[in-house]
Amino acid sequence: MNGGVYALIALGIVLIYKSTRVLNIAQGQFLVVGAWIAFTFSSKIGLNIWLSFFLTLVAAIIIGFLIERFTFRPLIGQPISALITMTIVLMAGIEGLVLWIWGGWVETFPDFIPREPIRMGNIVLSQQLLWMFIIAMVFIGGFALFFKYTRTGLAMRATAEDHQVAQSVGISVKTVFGQTWAIAALIGAIGGIILGSLYGVSYQLGEWGLKVLTVAIIGGLDSIPGAIVAGLMLGLLEKVATGYVDPIIGGGLEAVFPFVILLIVLMIKPYGLFGLKEIERI
Repeated sequence: MNGGVYALIALGIVLIYKSTRVLNIAQGQFLVVGAWIAFTFSSKIGLNIWLSFFLTLVAAIIIGFLIERFTFRPLIGQPISALITMTIVLMAGIEGLVLWIWGGWVETFPDFIPREPIRMGNIVLSQQLLWMFIIAMVFIGGFALFFKYTRTGLAMRATAEDHQVAQSVGISVKTVFGQTWAIAALIGAIGGIILGSLYGVSYQLGEWGLKVLTVAIIGGLDSIPGAIVAGLMLGLLEKVATGYVDPIIGGGLEAVFPFVILLIVLMIKPYGLFGLKEIERI
């Protein structure tokens, strides 16, 4: 179930990389901002929880457009290292802004999913985790349909293949870049709401960004199906390792296990499990 959430959040990293070739290090901070905005609407202002979530998604889209317009668009044509550096600056800046506005403590959303576990014989399932997994899968399916059948989705796929060819058929690459960052921020907000409802709202949600980054790299940075498969795989292997290996070695494996899997996969398949292999001839 955690793997489904990993897969959803990793989509944001994959989308930006596919369209712009920028590795977004700041995806984890989108989770933090989304979770805190939703908490502000629901608990500080006192709006209905579902209205709060809707307004959070709208705010995330606006934030994504603004980030692309004022931080990344001026860097078009610059070396890719400058763009990646900007994502690191963005990560640090958002984290500092969150601590300044909301502080470093942990808050909780009003309950909107029953906490009573589901029991099936000897199997006990968290009802919260189950619903969060279902929500993540619904959004993943919705994004898949969006990219396959809508005009905007097709334009984004064309831009990901070749910027010059996309421009030659009338696609505005700058517009696509803005849409890509808006969707990535939207995905981050959804992930922040999901994780915030499970583990509490705090700036520490940003740490999930590194774990999700490993998911995107394992699946292949330019592969949406790869992100889904890698997320589910890592979620399963992580819990199996925690349950069966941690008691032997004394604990602590869960924090490093994603990076162990990443190292193994990259040694065997440097482009990830489903990444496009690029061959350069000299």
